Amino acid sequence: MNTVSIQAPSSVVMIRPHCFLPNPQTAADNAFQHTSDDDASRSASVSSTARDEVTAAAKALTDAGVRVHIFEDHGERDTPDSVFPNNWFSTHPGGHVALYPMASANRRRERRSDVIEMLKTEYRVQDVIDYSGLEFDEVFLEGTGAMVLDHVARIVIAYTARSRRADPIALERFCTHFNFEPICFDTADAEGRPIYHTNVMMSIATEFAMICLDLVTDCHRREEIARRLSETGRTLITLDQSQIENFAGNTLELSAKTGRVLALSRRALDCLTLDQRATIQRSARLVPLDVPTIELAGGSVRCMLAGIHLMPRSARCVSDG
Repeated sequence: MNTVSIQAPSSVVMIRPHCFLPNPQTAADNAFQHTSDDDASRSASVSSTARDEVTAAAKALTDAGVRVHIFEDHGERDTPDSVFPNNWFSTHPGGHVALYPMASANRRRERRSDVIEMLKTEYRVQDVIDYSGLEFDEVFLEGTGAMVLDHVARIVIAYTARSRRADPIALERFCTHFNFEPICFDTADAEGRPIYHTNVMMSIATEFAMICLDLVTDCHRREEIARRLSETGRTLITLDQSQIENFAGNTLELSAKTGRVLALSRRALDCLTLDQRATIQRSARLVPLDVPTIELAGGSVRCMLAGIHLMPRSARCVSDG
């Protein structure tokens, strides 16, 4: 098995939050978010626990052979969701970086120049395409939360669940610039609510894909998605809605020194069947991370990891965590 895959980056950016809390501005359309006890969610102990979860997760990934660039967020900018950097930027083979328009005002403050400067210093960056100006027109596209990208398919594909956070205008611009084919679809959970981010319902790895097709409302689109994923030679792992609620779809395959790994939360791992685990382990080692406090905010491990699909400026491979 090759240890490196264009689908699975070998480096990630993580943000260690110092003022974490489930974001009140995102609660309206994020059914995965839990804010029932407002006082508890704002407590210093919850923030401290979330910070410790990121520290432990970064160490676990580093120990697994993944390069981790970790940045501190001390909360001066009112950024309760800063632990989820994959929404405001993404990186792409060929040296390309994209900055995205965010739906919630306080999430727009998560964008930070020091992360981009680190990428330019440590990796070969050719250009930075900034879509954030679309926010003035209420047009949003929240990065690799809104889109799940297939880099391995003959025609690279951006799978996108329609929502307020995935505007078709912004999606068309992204796909034109980065040469992706958009495959859009409508979704509904058991309560009839659309899925807020595509990456909580599906994950694409090198040799397998995990998805809850039952959430796709149109049967023809459902069949097309299954066909497009399968025709790449991947094994399709079908998740049920209960597993999606436990973040089994919110995973990220990474390339480590000794082989590929699948980063996922402990909660996600616990809800996978033995057969599903066995399918994954044929091509990637499972690396569970304990992040129950962070999951209160409605995202899990994949949301915490901004993969770096850029060529390093040197051959060294060290951890900055």
